[in-house]
Order: sequence, then structure tokens, then C-alpha cells
Amino acid sequence: MPKKIWFDEKCLIKLTIILSLTIFVIAFSHSSSAQTTSNITAEIQSLNQSILALENHTADYPSAAVPSWLDTGSNAWMLTAATFVGLQSVPGVALYYAGLSKKKYAVNSALMVFYAFAAVLIVWMIAGYNAGFGYPAFIHVGKYGILGYPLPAWLGSYEAHQTVFGPGGAPVDIPTSTFIFFQFVFAAITPILLAGGIIERMNFKAWMVFVPLWSLLVYSPVAYWLFAGGWLNQLGAVDFSGGYVIHVDAGVGALAAALAVGPRLASERKLEAHSLPLVLAGAGLIWLGWDGFNGGDPGGATIDAAIAVLNTNIATAASAIAWMLMDMKFFKKPTLVGATSGAITGLVAITSAAGYVNGWEAMAIGIASGTVPWLALYKLEPKLKVDDTLGVFSTHGIAGILGGLLTGVFADPNVTQYVDPGLTGALYGNWYQLAVQALGVAVVFAYDFTMTFGLLKLIGLFIPLQAKPTELAVGDYAMHGEVAYSELLATLPESAKQEKEETVEAKEEEIEAKEEEKEKK
Repeated sequence: MPKKIWFDEKCLIKLTIILSLTIFVIAFSHSSSAQTTSNITAEIQSLNQSILALENHTADYPSAAVPSWLDTGSNAWMLTAATFVGLQSVPGVALYYAGLSKKKYAVNSALMVFYAFAAVLIVWMIAGYNAGFGYPAFIHVGKYGILGYPLPAWLGSYEAHQTVFGPGGAPVDIPTSTFIFFQFVFAAITPILLAGGIIERMNFKAWMVFVPLWSLLVYSPVAYWLFAGGWLNQLGAVDFSGGYVIHVDAGVGALAAALAVGPRLASERKLEAHSLPLVLAGAGLIWLGWDGFNGGDPGGATIDAAIAVLNTNIATAASAIAWMLMDMKFFKKPTLVGATSGAITGLVAITSAAGYVNGWEAMAIGIASGTVPWLALYKLEPKLKVDDTLGVFSTHGIAGILGGLLTGVFADPNVTQYVDPGLTGALYGNWYQLAVQALGVAVVFAYDFTMTFGLLKLIGLFIPLQAKPTELAVGDYAMHGEVAYSELLATLPESAKQEKEETVEAKEEEIEAKEEEKEKK
């Protein structure tokens, strides 16, 4: 006979509580399972970010400051490379041009460089960068990109975003702000180099108008065609770091500008470097700064960046020696001005090819750039009868053309695999590359010359392109009210001193009148 089971009141209460808790737990577990899975996923992602931050030594920064796409090593190199290139201009080219110019024009030559560096940055942020590198293309013919949108590049969210540029939207693992600054220093040095063809006579006010307009209308479009992946790039033309975009632009622009502005005073049409120490200091900054110029072009700290830096220095050394040998052959002695000129032509010629060629090819380019531009400077330019003050057309234009064409010959697939796989030159069976490089020369030459000459003639309708002969007779003191060397003050004509004194007195009287007016009020 089965036993009877009796439940007293306490047992019923306990049983009820246990059943209620069981139902609650089951219901809660079902309702929160999706949320739990989501939380686990978020925790895993956060853990991965923390591990990445620790590896990059950025654990102390907000997670937004070090996103997963950012390569911190490449970003550090690109900022450093950009600073190197900036130092090439200020003070590098400023010292170089000041030293090569006559003593009475040292301030004017340096100030033309300094102003251009500042002016280009302003126009670069307002419209130049996006016109030259913007994504997507603003003007295009079918699939061929012609120009980016000329819009400002200063929004915080835009500057912090990953770099995406050109008609094809090419990505780089650095912030857009880094890329903007890196490309700016290239944009700035181009009109700065052009200035060498027109120093010692150009009206500074006309220069102030010319620089920002030229940068926007000439530099940015050519950069879009050959740097950003525009139509010349799409046809196959390459320019590793600016042999065309910067140096052919600057050299051909200098030729057109010298023609438009007119020659120097008849008594001054001869190169008279007044300070060889300044020339050497400037050339040294330009040479070593070029490591950032060509080493930064791959967009990061890569194998190809190292190859480009090495090739840059090989070509420069070979070119400097080749130029010295040419001087010794024809002038019977080597010169410092000649050696530095040869170094610069080597730097220019290797720029199109630095990350595409091997070491012996870099040396061959250096030897060619120490001889062909020399012949252009001393044999070709005199026949052109254009007063190119520092021979910028030969040292930058001809050297840039030479380097671009030799890129089409020497591009080595063993090197290009690290930056542009598939690119080969005529030496390796690809004759099309040489042909398309020649097309690039023709396009840049024609566009640059036409636009530069036309722009200056337009400015000349409103502002005289040349300084007054009375100003040129005095130099810096008449143009800027200051001189590079105090001993020049003793050589100033009395009329210049008197004019300066009258200007100072007029300003003092104006200040006194304003103070008296304030006191009356």
C-alpha cells in the first residue's frame, strides 16, 4: 500500500518560489541571448584594437586617433619626408638663389622664394589640393580624369579620414592631412624653382599675383594627369616623384616667364654668384632634402622607398662629377657652381625614375644628366636669346625631360614590382613605355609654356612685369627697403637714401596725426 505524501504550508511556499525562479531564469536567458552574442563580438573587436594599439605603442591615445587602417610607421615617415622637402625650399633654394644672384638682389631673390612657399599653401588649401588630387574627377572625358573638384580641403572630418585620391580613388594608409601636406611641399617648390629664370628684374607685386594663379591653373592640372592617376597615367605614362610635374613644369615655365617678363638690364646679363658659401649651404639642403622628395613618393615606409633614396644619391653623385669633368674639358677647371649645378641636374633627372630603376641604371641617368643639360646650358640656351637668369630651363626642364624619357627605357621589373607591378621599360622589351613617356613630355611642355606665357601677359595688362629701371639700378634697398649686407648702404645713391628718409618721415607724420586725432576724440 503506497504511502500518502502530505505537503504542509511551508513546503508549498518553497516549491512555488523554486518554480518561479526557474521560469524567470529560463525566460531571461532566452531574451538576452542575442544581446550577449552582440556583447561578446564587441568585446572581441575591442580586444583586437587593444592588441593593435599595444603593438603600435599607441595604447594611451583614444581609439579614434589610431584606426585600424592607419600605418603609424608610414605616417611618421611621410610627415618627416614632407618636412625634408619643405626645407629644400625654405631655406634651401632661398639660400641657393640668394648666393647665385648679385649681392644687391640677395634679399629680393630669397623673398621671392619665401613668399611663394607661403602663398602656395593658402591656395592649396582653398582649391589647389582637391583640383590636383580630388576624388572623384570633376572634369573627365569618358574614363579619363582631367581635373579634380577645386574645393577647400580644410574640414576636420576630411583631414582625419584615410587618404583616397585621384579619379580611381587610390587609397593610402595615412591620414588625408598628411597627404595634403606632403603634396603641398611639392606644389610649393615648383614656382620657387621657376623663379630662378626671372630673378634680378621681376616686379615683386606681379610675382605676388602670378604665383597663386600659376599654382592653381598650371601645377594642379598637371599633377592630376601624372601624380593622381589622371589621363596621362591612365594611358601608361609614369612620373615617380615629379620629373615632369615639378621640373619640366618649372623649367619650361621659367623659359616662358623669361620671355614674357623680358631680359635684365644690359649691364647685368651675366651670372655673378656673390656668395659661394650660401650656394654650398643651399645645395646641401637641396641634395639631402631630396631623400624625402623621392623617398616619400611610395606613400609609406616601404622597400621601394629605400630603393628610391639610394638611387637618388647615386645619380646625384654621378651627375656632379660628370658636370665637373665637362667644366674641366671646356673651361679647364672645375667650379663649385658647376658641381652644385651638376648635383641638381642629377637630382632632377632621377626624380621620374627613382623607384623604378636599379643602381647601375641610376648611375647611367646621373652621367647623362651631368652632360646633356650642360650642353643645353652652354650651347642651346645662348641660341634661344632668352634671358633665363640661372639656366632653369636647362637644369630643370631639359634634365626633367631626359629623366622622364630614360624612365621609359630603364624601368626594371625587378624594382617596379615593389611599387607598380608590370611596369617595364624599352630595355626590357616594352617600347610603348618610351613612346608614352615622350607623349607626356609633349603635353606638359605645350600646356605649361602656353599657360605661363599667357598668364603673365594677362597680369602685365594691370601690373608691370618688370621692376622700374631706377629700382633695378639700386636693387634690394629700392625694392624692399633693406639690404643683405650693411656695406651696401654706403654704395646707395643719394636719391635712394633721400627717398627712404622721405618715406619714413611721411609714415611718422601719419602716425603722429592719428595719435593727435585720438587725443582730440
